[in-house]
Amino acid sequence: MLYFDHSATTPIDPKVLALMQEVANTHFGNPSSIHKYGQKARAIIEKSRRQIADALSVKSRNIIFTGGGSEANNMVLQNLLYSDKKHVITSSIEHPAILKVLKHLKNFGISYTTVPVDKFGMVDPINIESAIRDDTALISIMYANNEVGTIQPIAEIVKIAKNNNVLFHSDAVQTPGKIQILINELDIDLMSFSAHKFYGPKGVGFLYIRDGIKLYPMIIGGGQEKKLRAGTENTPGIAGLGLAMELAVKNQPNAQNHLQILENHFKNKLAEIYPDAIYNGHPNLHLPGLVSVTIPSVTSDMLLVNLDMKGMAVSSGSACSSGTVKPSDVLKAMHISNQHNISSLRISFGKGNTIEQVDKLIEAFDEILKKYNRKK
Repeated sequence: MLYFDHSATTPIDPKVLALMQEVANTHFGNPSSIHKYGQKARAIIEKSRRQIADALSVKSRNIIFTGGGSEANNMVLQNLLYSDKKHVITSSIEHPAILKVLKHLKNFGISYTTVPVDKFGMVDPINIESAIRDDTALISIMYANNEVGTIQPIAEIVKIAKNNNVLFHSDAVQTPGKIQILINELDIDLMSFSAHKFYGPKGVGFLYIRDGIKLYPMIIGGGQEKKLRAGTENTPGIAGLGLAMELAVKNQPNAQNHLQILENHFKNKLAEIYPDAIYNGHPNLHLPGLVSVTIPSVTSDMLLVNLDMKGMAVSSGSACSSGTVKPSDVLKAMHISNQHNISSLRISFGKGNTIEQVDKLIEAFDEILKKYNRKK
């Protein structure tokens, strides 16, 4: 089966997997123990922290390990419970690990403003600035959208946040290995990452915390992670995370070029067999290799099933359940009609994909579309 759903998750890089197996087999000590087994495990964790810090050009002390991007997002938002200011500004296309958390936190006195996006999924910084109130504590805008790939104007938004003495957080889960991540240059306060989006293991991620920002733990117990995340560390997972980030940043220029070539090839070939295809997201400012495409003549559930039967793994911009296609909230926020919404697919290429595989995907599309056109 051919895999074209890398925005959902990526396969573990063989080098990362080999390292994790070695650590799990050999270095099983508790990192909090003072004997040599524990010291070795602690050294592995700190090496990973340095790898991440070096890759992002930040300090090791700025990296806190978490159970993934969702936990990192939760940690940032739930810290508002300790803040005197309790208002948040976010966008209408954020991940549920932002929007659902904010909805939950309303029960505890946290309020939030959701700014709209345009037809390309782009936030207008002017709307963010207009939404700032005296009690605004945080602006949280994702670096790039996971469904349509639109890259947000982070530099402008950060400048607005700084000018108004408001913290800025970004969910950057989709970015490593695809585009350059500029934390220091942009003076970002907080940023969330998840290993399984860049060929690392599931269930581990990290939060970048700029110097001078005080956070409180969401998980309370032992003193791990500077007392910000209690619990014995996942040493093999953290080791894999560190290597995966190092490789992602090191290989990013080549990977970005490869993904763009695959994307362009797919679009050119699809135009030959189905010129009515519509692409969602910003035409230029989007993640390479992430394609949100609308096929107006066929609903996404039918496309998904038929592609799966032909050995092609893609995902839908819509949530399918019990045979019913529900419109995507992201596409809805971009003012895309319900009919086009439920006829959209997300195809996300990865470093292991080839031109030949893309051609096979196009062949599958061609056969499916011809079948459905004959039925009309």
